Amino acid sequence: MEERPLIALLTNNDDDVFCFRLELLKAIQNGGYRLFVSCPDGPKFEALEKEYGLKKGRDFIYDDPEIDRRGTSVSKDFKLFRHYYKCFREHRPSVVLTYTAKPNVYASIAAHRLGVPVINNVTGFGSVLKQPGFKQKFIMRLFKTAFKKSACVMFQNETNLRLAKESGLVGARCVLVPGSGVALDRFTAADYPDGGDGVSGEPVVFNYIGRIMSEKGVDDYIETAKRIKRKYPNTEFNLLGFIEPTEIRYESELKSLEEQGIVRYRGSVGDVRPWIARSHCIIHPSVYGEGMSNVLLENAASARPSITTDNPGCRETVVNGSTGFVFKGGDVEALEALVVRFLETDNAERKLMGLRGRKHVEENFSRETVVRAYMTEIDRLTGKR
Repeated sequence: MEERPLIALLTNNDDDVFCFRLELLKAIQNGGYRLFVSCPDGPKFEALEKEYGLKKGRDFIYDDPEIDRRGTSVSKDFKLFRHYYKCFREHRPSVVLTYTAKPNVYASIAAHRLGVPVINNVTGFGSVLKQPGFKQKFIMRLFKTAFKKSACVMFQNETNLRLAKESGLVGARCVLVPGSGVALDRFTAADYPDGGDGVSGEPVVFNYIGRIMSEKGVDDYIETAKRIKRKYPNTEFNLLGFIEPTEIRYESELKSLEEQGIVRYRGSVGDVRPWIARSHCIIHPSVYGEGMSNVLLENAASARPSITTDNPGCRETVVNGSTGFVFKGGDVEALEALVVRFLETDNAERKLMGLRGRKHVEENFSRETVVRAYMTEIDRLTGKR
């Protein structure tokens, strides 16, 4: 009996597998394929087994690579390339799926050398476009080397797709997908909490959810919280997420701000849904090179309004003035004004904004759409269609 084709999925953190790729993993298995997952080990693999019954080594071949996500060491990156090459030579996958920068580059090049079809997913260009001239050119050349021979490159927003085409990064089939999509059955419309005007009545709760780093707009969020708390003391500003090792300065700053009652740092939480449920709005002031903001999609799916920037990967998730508000990234005054506008909005209207946001993601950002796009490409490359 001929062995079922093996599909390899590679990414740089366990949260990516558990939160955004679960439905795809199930679809691959249900489609008659075997699975290979390469991702640094972490607690989300335990959750994957506990909540969904997917166990490393039993339900999929597991590989634990060493990835320096934000490092620039040539020797470490070459070691990662060699690791991928050895894995592919040993396991002989039929198709390789890559996510995030370093798997996109080094796994793709390794797979190309062995003649294995690759489907890349550009989850945003991150900090690349803000690098100085030579460094940016070098990194973009790496992307070009990786993507040119791929069987399919998926982009999460039109801006990144257009940039890739204009820069000559892609020679393969390109597909636009709605980010990672949102799991509408996992993130359901939560009851909207009572809320006042920021001075009287029930407290109004704002969340920032994401990595704690300057390019995600954390400094703008903090400055806005400082300004708002002076006039609207009955507000709560939370930050949820882990502090990037390169941004360790935030540890002492957030501790001081918490002591002053300006913001509350909640750390990295296993399940954001209870925190979303108790909030009135998410503020996502990112100017980072996003693909499509998952936190904005999850909050909208939970029927919560959003305040975010006109940054690609953020603006697409919001219908400005209807499901939330959009401002120019980096403009703290504009962000402050929108927070005040939100506080002056009747709580019943805030609730309606959230419900309209839920409808928006149902119609445009379902994860089922993303899974179907992947299965179409996988079946095409393995000869199933």
